[in-house]
Amino acid sequence: MPALSDHGLQARLRGKRVLVCVGAGGVGKTTTSAALALGLAMRGQKVAVVTIDPAKRLASALGLEELSGEPRRVEAGREAGVKIEGELWAMMLDVKRTFDDIVARLASTEQARDEILANPVYRELSTAVAGSQELSAVAKLYELYEEHDFDVIVLDTPPSRNALDFLNAPNRLIGFLDGRALQVFLAPGGLTARLFGRGTALIFSIFARVTGVDMLSELSSFFRSLGSVIDGFGERTRAVSALLRSPEAAFLIVTSPEAEPSREAGYLAERLVEAGMARAELVVNRVHSDGLDGQSEEAVEELLVEQLGASLGARVSSNLADYDVLARRDEATIERLSRTLGGHDAIVVPHLDEDVQDLLGLAGIAEYLFG
Repeated sequence: MPALSDHGLQARLRGKRVLVCVGAGGVGKTTTSAALALGLAMRGQKVAVVTIDPAKRLASALGLEELSGEPRRVEAGREAGVKIEGELWAMMLDVKRTFDDIVARLASTEQARDEILANPVYRELSTAVAGSQELSAVAKLYELYEEHDFDVIVLDTPPSRNALDFLNAPNRLIGFLDGRALQVFLAPGGLTARLFGRGTALIFSIFARVTGVDMLSELSSFFRSLGSVIDGFGERTRAVSALLRSPEAAFLIVTSPEAEPSREAGYLAERLVEAGMARAELVVNRVHSDGLDGQSEEAVEELLVEQLGASLGARVSSNLADYDVLARRDEATIERLSRTLGGHDAIVVPHLDEDVQDLLGLAGIAEYLFG
């Protein structure tokens, strides 16, 4: 099994203000993000962790009744037997609230703000559009970085099939804001006739009579009001895009040794390099290490039979042989991923029998990360 670095993540992350945890869903990424933030706070830093996981168990593990759309300080360290030298703050990403806050901050007038927030087109776009989680994560990252005094911000990115949506979100939005399609919508006058034509306008007119919703009017009103926030949103998005490529940012690829998550982790590592990001750190969760310790199953069984008897000794040695298969698989996976990341030692978190349920459990994960 590749050895853990003597200094774990602490030395590698020195001077970093933004830590972005990326990876496939179901590999323990949210728990790793929370444990990473806790570990930094235990070492004296003021840290905010932003998660997308609405599960009650994460809030409970942090000692909070619930996670809200604004950072809340975790105060339960002393009660849980965890010594937090700095400060730990936690929040859950609220897509709708994040977009509403952006509109409130950037709208040129109160009237423009109210028109956007009340527009049904906006209400759908701010929650239902593909990538809305990623875009809101970009917006929240900008706010926490520019308007708060956190030493470190840990961002648990939304899971996706290829785990790249968050990385592409800033450039995708910049392309949209600078594109011709948006400029057509923002141009004054003639939107209905120029964009949809007479036939489509007639269909929308019938739709309005049947449903009571004047879709063309709502679209026109929405894009006219939106003009006042475009520049500000574009500026923030460009700032985040630059931040993610700056020396202050670091990416942590979180994975498990299973075939599909590890393949995604390797692909993601390559894409990070292509996107101009710094070399990522690798965290591998749920790693098996117990097995036959290099001996044959027969030799282990012979040793165990002397102590446990024939029947129990055979069963235990068979069980150890099964674990040995997993341990060798995990070792090969970690070595392959480490080569993909330029030979960087992986941070290894062992397979645990139980899920993390409290702050003490998170502190245990943190010790593996920073050990």
